[in-house]
Amino acid sequence: MKNYTITVNGSVYDVVVEEGATSGAPVAKAPAAPKAVPKAAPAPAAAPAAGGAAGSVKIEAGAAGKVFKIEKNVGDAVKKGDAVVIVEAMKMEIPVVAPEDGTVASIDVAVGDAVEAGALLATLN
Repeated sequence: MKNYTITVNGSVYDVVVEEGATSGAPVAKAPAAPKAVPKAAPAPAAAPAAGGAAGSVKIEAGAAGKVFKIEKNVGDAVKKGDAVVIVEAMKMEIPVVAPEDGTVASIDVAVGDAVEAGALLATLN
């Protein structure tokens, strides 16, 4: 038997899959279909808000993916269009850029975090 955790449209399911006979012998009764049991989605990890207070300008993920690299640190000055965080989605590295000039007030994710589209990644002052 193998255990899998599957997320479908935001709902998380634990699924147990039984492996059938591998000897090629006919099976008298096929195993029942695995039953998906919904469980509560894991709470998002408390993101490190290095530097304390969040800024007024939000930098959000444009697509769901995984945080690949953090390009800027709290306190760094950024210009409009500078990459702040790199998100990996479908084997592509997607830079998430500063929407305006400012100073990085907080970085709200860590490398390796899974993020949804629209998730807060950082803030600027």
